[in-house]
Amino acid sequence: QVQLVESGGGLVQPGGSLRLSCAASGSIFSINAMGWYRQAPGKQRELVARITNAGSDNYADSVKGRFTISRDNAKNTVYLQMNSLKPEDTAVYYCNVKNYYSTSTYSDYWGRGTQVTVSS
Repeated sequence: QVQLVESGGGLVQPGGSLRLSCAASGSIFSINAMGWYRQAPGKQRELVARITNAGSDNYADSVKGRFTISRDNAKNTVYLQMNSLKPEDTAVYYCNVKNYYSTSTYSDYWGRGTQVTVSS
């Protein structure tokens, strides 16, 4: 099992910045990916960004150039630096960890979510 604790959400004005953190504990495999998803009201949960244990990352097109994902493997913590925030970034942001058994088989773990609201 993996436990995830998120922090850093809140209310910010358009153009502002926030930094989300997610600390993972428990059984984390050597091959894994940590990431952030978000879900806005009435919409499906979508990938925002993720990063593998090797440091390979990918982003949703809507956040490229504005958001940066990073991780501290020693602390099993993943961060999401969000700059130039827009009202459409408003959502509940969920931390996710994938433990890989093979290239196509993995276990998913989710945090409880943290609210990000971008509004003037």
